[in-house]
Amino acid sequence: MLSIVLINVGVYSQKSQIKDAQTLFEKGKPEEAIGILKKTEYLILNAPDEEKSEFYFLKGNVLKDLAIKNIDAANNFTLASESYQDVVLYENESGKYKFSVKATLALKDMKSKLVNGAMSDFKAGNFKESGEKSYKVYLFDKKDTLNLFNAAASYMNAKDYDLAIRYLEELKKIKYSGKGTIYYATNIKTKEEDAFISPKARESFIQAGLYEKPRNEFVPSKKFDIARHLAYAYLEKDDLAKSEIAYNNVLEIDPNFIDAYINLAYIKLQSKKTLVDKMDALGNSKKEMLEYDKLNAQKDDIVRSAIPYLKKALVIDPKSIDVKKTLLGVYRALDMTNEYNSLKAGM
Repeated sequence: MLSIVLINVGVYSQKSQIKDAQTLFEKGKPEEAIGILKKTEYLILNAPDEEKSEFYFLKGNVLKDLAIKNIDAANNFTLASESYQDVVLYENESGKYKFSVKATLALKDMKSKLVNGAMSDFKAGNFKESGEKSYKVYLFDKKDTLNLFNAAASYMNAKDYDLAIRYLEELKKIKYSGKGTIYYATNIKTKEEDAFISPKARESFIQAGLYEKPRNEFVPSKKFDIARHLAYAYLEKDDLAKSEIAYNNVLEIDPNFIDAYINLAYIKLQSKKTLVDKMDALGNSKKEMLEYDKLNAQKDDIVRSAIPYLKKALVIDPKSIDVKKTLLGVYRALDMTNEYNSLKAGM
C-alpha cells in the first residue's frame, strides 16, 4: 500500500510541476519554466505515453522560445528538436495523436529560424556562431547538406581551421557538390526574398497570397570551393603534405587557379627547412661535411622543384611582381645566373 501512495504522490507532484512550468512559460518566463521541467523530467519516465507527449511538447516549446530569444540558440534548438521528436515517438507508440502535427510544424519552423539565424550571424561577421547554427541544422536534417557546407565556410572565416577541415573532409566523404537550383519568391509582407525547397512548395505559398515574384537561381558545383578551402586550411595548420595533396586536387578541377601554383611553390620551399636545420647542426668533421653535401644536394632538388609551379603562375599572370621576385630568389639560391639575368631584365 505504501508504494502505491508514493507513486500517486509522485504523479500528482509531476502534474503540478508541469502545470507550474506551463504557467511560467505563458507569463514569458521560459528560463524558469525549463528549470522546473528539467527537475521534473525523471518523473516522466514511468508515466503513460500520452503524458510523456504532453511533457515533451511543452519542453520543446520552452526550448524553442529560448532559442528564438537567442539564449544559447544553437544548443536549445537542438534540444527542442529532440523533444519534438520524442512527442512524435510516444504518440506513435500510444496511437493517440494530440501534439504530433504541432510538433512536426514546430520542427520545420525551427529549422527555418535556425537557418535564417545562421545567415544573419554570417552577414554580421559572427562566423563562429553562424557555423555552430549551420552545423546544428545539418545534424537536424542530414539530407540538407548545404548546411554542412555553410558550417565549413563559416569556420573558415572564423579561422577555426580544425572544425573547417573536419566539415570539409566530411563533405568530400559524402561526395557533396551543391550543384542545383534554388527556388526564390518575395514575401509580400516583409518584401524580403526567401528560398523554398521545391517549385511546388513555393507555388503553394504564392497561391495563398503570401509570396510573389518567383525566380530560379542555378547553383554551380562547390567541389572547387571545398578543395580550395581544404588546401588553404591545411596550409594554415602547417600540414604541408596534406595541403600539397589538396592543392593538386584543386588543379584537377581548375588547372588555371594561380593561387594553387603559388602555394605549391611555397610548400616546396618550406619543406626544405628540415634539411636546413640538419645542415646547421653538423660540425666540421670529414664525415659531417660529406653528410652536409648530401643534404645540400637534396635541399637544392627541393628548391628546384618549385620552379615549374612559379613558371606556370607567370604564364597565368605574366605581370605578377611577387611571383617574379620569388622565382628570382630561387634562381639565385641555385646559382642559375642566366635564368636570373633573363627574368630580371624583363622586369
